[in-house]
Amino acid sequence: MKVSERIDALRALMAREGIDAYLVPSADNHQSEYVGEHFKSRAFITGFTGSAGDCVITKDEAGMWTDARYFIQAEKQMKDTGVKLYKMGEPGFPSMTEFLEKVLPAGGTLGFDGRVVAMQEGQDYEELLSGKNVNIKYDVDLIAEIWNDRPPLSEKKAFVLEEKYAGESVASKLERIRTEMKKEGASLHVLTTLDDICWIINLRGDDIEYSPMVLSYAIITLEGMELFIDAGKLDDSCKAHLASNHITLHPYNDIYEAVKKFTSQDTLLLDPAKLNYALYNNIPQDVRKVEKPNPSVLFKAIKNETEIANMKKAQIKDGVALVRFMKWMKESAGKEKITELSATAKLEEFRKMGEGYLWQSFEPICSYKENAAIVHYTATPETDKEVFAEGMFLADTGGNYYEGSTDITRTFVLGDITDEMKFHFTTVCRSMLNLASAKFLYGCHGYNLDILARQPLWDLDMNFKHGTGHGIGYLLSIHEGPAGFRWQVVPGKNEQHVIEPGMVLTDEPGIYIEGSHGIRTENELLAVNGVANDFGQFMHFETISFVPIDLDGIDPEALRAEERAHLNAYHLEVYDKLSPYLDDEEKSWLKKYTREI
Repeated sequence: MKVSERIDALRALMAREGIDAYLVPSADNHQSEYVGEHFKSRAFITGFTGSAGDCVITKDEAGMWTDARYFIQAEKQMKDTGVKLYKMGEPGFPSMTEFLEKVLPAGGTLGFDGRVVAMQEGQDYEELLSGKNVNIKYDVDLIAEIWNDRPPLSEKKAFVLEEKYAGESVASKLERIRTEMKKEGASLHVLTTLDDICWIINLRGDDIEYSPMVLSYAIITLEGMELFIDAGKLDDSCKAHLASNHITLHPYNDIYEAVKKFTSQDTLLLDPAKLNYALYNNIPQDVRKVEKPNPSVLFKAIKNETEIANMKKAQIKDGVALVRFMKWMKESAGKEKITELSATAKLEEFRKMGEGYLWQSFEPICSYKENAAIVHYTATPETDKEVFAEGMFLADTGGNYYEGSTDITRTFVLGDITDEMKFHFTTVCRSMLNLASAKFLYGCHGYNLDILARQPLWDLDMNFKHGTGHGIGYLLSIHEGPAGFRWQVVPGKNEQHVIEPGMVLTDEPGIYIEGSHGIRTENELLAVNGVANDFGQFMHFETISFVPIDLDGIDPEALRAEERAHLNAYHLEVYDKLSPYLDDEEKSWLKKYTREI
């Protein structure tokens, strides 16, 4: 069926169910950032394949809400489908909730599959539409009825992440979580988020695009743990690992019946931003509920010594791949045909040379010239731009290794650039270095420090419209809470926690000039304790990413003395860390691009 025919079929089902508006979000049953093929319902019904966006279908209209990184792609993919693009954050476009509030009639019905809507989000719809007495029907997956060739749930095998990588046993993690449960008087803790579950049980898999996680649900009690998972994913070593930790297995979807058996004698710890709406509504109302963030959110964000040591090893492997890629790009542009997509494939080829490499940690952003001004641009066959020996190329990519996940951005100068471009490149470098140099007191949040990265741009009356940095998971989600860098508090973002020693955060300022160029430079920072005295516990960051910042884009005269010294010291460390893994030609090239300026 064409998209328009799919929408017609959906509307027929809506009429059968008495639904006035049907919501199709991008999420899966676990609120994952990226989702497996089975869960791409929104892509199926609209034709738009970007990773973020929500769709609403009514009797007369079909709307798709997505952000600026996908405007171009969405317009092209939804052309002639009857689906209207609503540009999030742009003047003249209502938000999705404003649209729902307007189009739903009094006493009408909003429908959706409650498994793919977060509990808090579902409750927000309830409150928003209560004034019009709108009914919410959350137990209908209408897409499943018309998606005849829907891909099945992933059947890929899971694997145990050994303690030499995880650094902590399952028993220790469960003990820490039960301690937090007892503080809240909770006898039960329900988990649906895959990164929390996989971190607790030291298991990984390949069920979610880019993120190495396993489809599962969990109930933790004070005595044991119930894991709801397709047992076919588990080989004998996985089953033995779980059994040794007193984890009982159940079929994946049995969680929805299991929670119905909770009683008024139980006290349940749950995270309203993480639990799905359908599961929450299956829990008996007389069960006492403690609504707080999952304890594992903070536990996994603070890396242990083993994880930190491993993540540094992964960064070395990734740095070697990026140096080879940078060298290839600068030497090959204009001499052989390179496009954004072929460059992306070449970088993946270099990463695969590293021992312990699994796959990419997120959708790669490889963009040339004006495409790089689209902050989260993703090349497609329709937009794939050929690369020449001129201008700049931006690569924001990452890899999953057994030793952890990486996220690195570098902008390469491939030929002649204007003085303005070089000034912008140098300013972005200054911004990144300024935050990396921060010394601060324990208790600071990311929004206390964000100005250090933005000040060089704000001095020019410029800004970048994205966060300055986010947490990094250990072979889990590449965007991990609960801390990050942003100049203002965004209510929906889980990034307001104080910066704790052991957290790994990105530092990625940028400048984007529409129609011309985009520049971003990103390193990962490890938060560490410094001096403790009568004034308090001081902290600073240790840079753990090791890739040259292209000196062809740097104007040394635009750097302050301390910034020049910082860049020189960083490049000296890059050479020392990476050169043992390079051949003589590569070492010579790296020496040039890490030279003192």
